[in-house]
Amino acid sequence: MKVLYFHQHFSTPKGAVGIRSYEMSRALLSRGHQVVMVCGSYGGGETGLISPFKKGSRRGVVDGIEIVEFDLAYSNSDGFLKRTFTFLKFAVRSVKIALSEDYDVVFATTTPLTAGIPGIFARWLRGKKFVFEVRDLWPELPKAMGVIRNPVILWAMSVLEFVSYRSAHKLVGLSSGIVDGIAARGVTKSDILLVPNGCDLDIFASKAEPWRPQGVASNDFLAIFAGTHGMANGLDAVLNVAEDLQKKGRGDIKILLIGQGKLKAKLVQAAADKGLRNLIFHDPVNKSKLSGLFSSADLGLQILANVPAFYYGTSPNKFFDYISAGMPVLNNYPGWLADLIRDNNCGYAVAPDNVAAFANALEQAADNRPLLKQMGHNARQLAERQFDRAKLAEQWVDWVEGSLK
Repeated sequence: MKVLYFHQHFSTPKGAVGIRSYEMSRALLSRGHQVVMVCGSYGGGETGLISPFKKGSRRGVVDGIEIVEFDLAYSNSDGFLKRTFTFLKFAVRSVKIALSEDYDVVFATTTPLTAGIPGIFARWLRGKKFVFEVRDLWPELPKAMGVIRNPVILWAMSVLEFVSYRSAHKLVGLSSGIVDGIAARGVTKSDILLVPNGCDLDIFASKAEPWRPQGVASNDFLAIFAGTHGMANGLDAVLNVAEDLQKKGRGDIKILLIGQGKLKAKLVQAAADKGLRNLIFHDPVNKSKLSGLFSSADLGLQILANVPAFYYGTSPNKFFDYISAGMPVLNNYPGWLADLIRDNNCGYAVAPDNVAAFANALEQAADNRPLLKQMGHNARQLAERQFDRAKLAEQWVDWVEGSLK
């Protein structure tokens, strides 16, 4: 079986972003299938291709995956219009590939929602099998966040969502809330598979050299947020907590925000205006170096804005990286991850928009290292038991092979 795989934000482990599509592709290859990955140039991502672009694209094989990379630079720092045009350009070029390439199955994964467009064309114009993976519910999430208010745009996105779901032979959701959201659009539940984000156990169990950024002493308690600095992440909450801890004289507790995003510059400026000495910013690093940082840290921060649509409708990469490394997690919003943390005693779940509870949890963690160590052990066990990426990928391939015969 030859799979034409569309993921605009694809990266190998050499990049600083999620590698779900890479691991899924490797699982397909291990079963004897072929994979052609079609992607763009994503800030923080690394496709592994180094040849120059010719006529807007380049092609090569990396770790057995045939990659077609379009010269379409994208960053989370881009404005709305620029991102929209980049998404549409990627969709148009992807449709051309879908209509000309030799393959058996199309697999497309969001975000963005426009990733489904080449699958729609492949299904209806070429009669190809189409599997659509939904990582976030659109337009539900941007509407709930207030990011998109224009009724015409929301209507168009809703139509695209409906057509994508109903065109796909099978769908994959990354959380129970996403699966329910897909089903609510009229898709039969038996045609939807739940495959959450997974844990890269080998990467985060490796003996990478431990390190800490400048400004963090070896005996400081270090809490880390590793991810995008955007509206969805609600990182103003972290600044408020850092300010509260500094007023309490808890200079031994340091918070590190590592990553990029549209709001990073504003966050850095706000931290400087507040004179926060316990909050440190760092550029993204690749998975190997991130593993070394995690081995030196004490706690992972799973932070999102208090938007009810997030509670059961997301499956954040960073959470699974934390528990892969055996780090306990502090989560600041309700939902399935908060339930998971409580049920497995692998961290702290605090109420949203509650600075005092957030700060108190950090103090409790810093003041009770033996309990924190046990929570970290529980986190790693949870990763191995339920979210081993290799096992989830095999489950996914089994389902795809069986359901598309």
